[in-house]
Amino acid sequence: MSSIGKITKKLGNRFLNFYELEAVHRDGSVSPYYMVSRNSDPDNLKAVTHHNQPDGVILYGVYGENKDKVVLIRQYRYPIGGYVYEFPAGLVEPGEDLLTSGTREMFEETGLTFTPKEAGPLSKPFFMTVGMTDESCGTVFGYCSGEPTSSNQEASEEIQVVIADRAECRRILKEENVAIMPAYMMMHFLGAEGDPLEFLRNAE
Repeated sequence: MSSIGKITKKLGNRFLNFYELEAVHRDGSVSPYYMVSRNSDPDNLKAVTHHNQPDGVILYGVYGENKDKVVLIRQYRYPIGGYVYEFPAGLVEPGEDLLTSGTREMFEETGLTFTPKEAGPLSKPFFMTVGMTDESCGTVFGYCSGEPTSSNQEASEEIQVVIADRAECRRILKEENVAIMPAYMMMHFLGAEGDPLEFLRNAE
């Protein structure tokens, strides 16, 4: 069975930290493996604790009286040097639970009021790009109301609020850069009839 030996922190700041792991392969050979983490303490890496504490929250917000629109953001992202469509999202602050964090992030990024819906284990944290990071995010599902605004965003953010119906979601998926999780959820939205969050009814 593969395992991890020594862990060395190479670089870090308050948002991201770079580690070198001693990767012990199943045949006993050893090689370096590089990863990044939101965690600044090597002893708190998920590879050490095996506890999946969420680093961030992602928000699947349904909008409109007929529940026929979804809330997206179009954000400039430096790693691709351009815009990408995403769900509103953000880091979970110390002391916050996912619902509190999600409600705060939705308001900060879109100006909308967010009413979460019970999702049971479907809101547990899932891993992101697990080949290079231990970052995990929980998804909070719910309904949005109010008028979108960018006035609550941080100066470092360049975010446009997008309220997309199914036709616009089809166009976005076909023509635009889209983050993978919202892409999958937009596909679900396209195939749903009525309330797109109805699938949460039997979440246990």
